[in-house]
Amino acid sequence: MIIDVHAHFYHDLSPRADWELRNESRLKAGAKIGIQYHVASILGSWGRTSPIYFPSPTDATAGNDALLALQRTNPTTIRGYACVNPNYTDHAVSEIVRCLRAGMVGIKLAASRRANDPLLDPICEVALEHGVPILHHIWQGRRGDWPGQDASNGMELAALARRHPKVTFILAHIGGGGDWLDTLHIVHDSKNVFVDLSGSGVDGGMLESCLFTVGADRLLWGSDLTMCTGLAKLRYLEYLLDRRDYEMVAGGNAERIFPAHAFRGTAR
Repeated sequence: MIIDVHAHFYHDLSPRADWELRNESRLKAGAKIGIQYHVASILGSWGRTSPIYFPSPTDATAGNDALLALQRTNPTTIRGYACVNPNYTDHAVSEIVRCLRAGMVGIKLAASRRANDPLLDPICEVALEHGVPILHHIWQGRRGDWPGQDASNGMELAALARRHPKVTFILAHIGGGGDWLDTLHIVHDSKNVFVDLSGSGVDGGMLESCLFTVGADRLLWGSDLTMCTGLAKLRYLEYLLDRRDYEMVAGGNAERIFPAHAFRGTAR
């Protein structure tokens, strides 16, 4: 089984006029690659009516509603993360519960608040109560700040993971830019932090370092916005790993950390 743990879709409130074509092309490409499930999020209005990384409650809800609609239309291939802005704590908690009850299987946090901020604690408590993982946007080895986002690094996610040792965290896109080797060393001992391999970075030695530092049992395959480098990594993993480890990274580890009902053919 191949599970893309870091997928994105668009909707009619996004700035893209071709949003339906982009959604369709992802599903077609996924079918060719052999992806059984796209575990996806929609980031609010994608910046159209509130900032991408600081979505308003209205935009966060609209994005989640659009993803739930896609999940209902594609019940055998799409699963959802409830994407929320932790700066609006009450809305974030209630929205997560609503989305999980409607059939989503995880929580997505982007760059709205640093991962070690206490505002994330109520979200982690909801994740623990419902037994779902949290996919957290991470900038690898952050050396500064950028406008329009409050980007976290691996050290901050590791601090959150220590505060919530029974919650499973997914460290987003190790290939998404920055010093990935620094991140790997930081989360080496964070056993409840899994590393997703998505992102356009395909540096030499990246996958080997992930395997050496974190291990095949804590790696998750994903693609993020575009799928070309995700496919390249998947094919290289076939060469690099034995069959058991390949199957764990491609989908087995995801089956283990998501709720038991997540990948049983059709969305509930």
